[in-house]
Amino acid sequence: MVATPGAGKTQELHSMINFRQLITLILAVFFVTGQTTAADDQSTPILQTQRDSYTRYELLTPDSSRFRIYYDVSATTKGGRYYYNPIREGSESQVNGVFDRMSGETLDWEVVDGKDAQQNGLPDADPKYRFIKATLPRTIAFDSPDDVQVRLLIDKTYKDQASYFTSENLITFKRALGIKRNQVVLPAGYELVSVNYPSQVIREADGRISVSFINPGAAAVEYKVTARPVRFAAAESTATIPQAAAGNLPAATRPKARVDYAIPEQAGRTRDIVYYLQQPETHQFRLYHDYTETTEGVDRYLNVVRPGSRASNPSAYLLDTGESLKVETLLGSEINERGIEIGEQVTDQTELVVIWFDAVKEGRSKRIRIWETYTDPGRYFLNGDQLFWDRSFGRSQNTVVLPPGWSLTDSAIPATIRMDDQGRTELRFINDRPGVIDVLLRAERRIEKP
Repeated sequence: MVATPGAGKTQELHSMINFRQLITLILAVFFVTGQTTAADDQSTPILQTQRDSYTRYELLTPDSSRFRIYYDVSATTKGGRYYYNPIREGSESQVNGVFDRMSGETLDWEVVDGKDAQQNGLPDADPKYRFIKATLPRTIAFDSPDDVQVRLLIDKTYKDQASYFTSENLITFKRALGIKRNQVVLPAGYELVSVNYPSQVIREADGRISVSFINPGAAAVEYKVTARPVRFAAAESTATIPQAAAGNLPAATRPKARVDYAIPEQAGRTRDIVYYLQQPETHQFRLYHDYTETTEGVDRYLNVVRPGSRASNPSAYLLDTGESLKVETLLGSEINERGIEIGEQVTDQTELVVIWFDAVKEGRSKRIRIWETYTDPGRYFLNGDQLFWDRSFGRSQNTVVLPPGWSLTDSAIPATIRMDDQGRTELRFINDRPGVIDVLLRAERRIEKP
């Protein structure tokens, strides 16, 4: 998931930050859209905001108590010039570099105390604590269609005996995780013994075992992983792997299991989607979905409209810069005439939205936001006096916003729920496994009490 960047400048740090304040400082407000209020007067502190945080912990040699951290985050502070990343209390920290995910370039950074952070986005920072202060490569502005973000990778190594230690034949990684999306990678030659929260287990290309976790709640959790050294027989065997020949077997004797299935890491997925339901009589919902393209040479995004739905008013832009992108809607034979492969059979009813952009260059990436209005009378409608929504979600992060004046009565899939400043109910669904979740919602009109 995380490509190790080139070497950056290195500096040894000793951190002294209280963890309770750490969680307060590093967590963006749940459901944050990236918008903040900022004063034109630069002497007034601008509250730092962020989104899309993801942390990968690579456990190094157990007797060293060291682990490397790759922290991905999108800075969203309007007018912000810096991003502050706190250094956790009790850890010896080495900064390997800070990088711009869009360009792949190394950014300037320094280690500062809390007084500096107070003046530039974290007014509650304690003056004696330490922070990595990264200089942003461009200004975050809101004169674009929507948010403009700066995507950062902070690469650092911690030594922390309280978080990573050995006991007899076991290694333990135990850490309070405030970031919602996390991955812990065991050292080479170790097998997983236990993990205390439901997690994916994925073997990486180099043979290391990783555990991947999405926290669906609003509070930090104490995440604990234990492992022990082991010799994996498959790594030492020269025998043919059975599934390699499965395709040559008669259909009746082929394995029913998904022997060649590449397990996707849900926590590392960068796509999320937000649905704004219009009044149910219209059968319409306005939505945006974000995704990051990292593959060199790719110059388009293809969105096949779900059967039964119709898309209208599509638009797209780069979240990194605010640049508007060319968008086309193609129907049926138009798709074949343009020579576009969509991975499925094209029929007269097939509807495709194509977003075009400059091809991604090596070591760079683009994050794109796509807006559309969908009409789907089969899945969103007024059923008597009830709003009724029935739709499957395949992405790992999904938000549904009810229309104004409606009160939620039923949700078949667990969600975190809040009410926004306009009085609309927001439901946040986390899908922490491959496949889809079938979201069924019902709501009734709200009659406000006098």
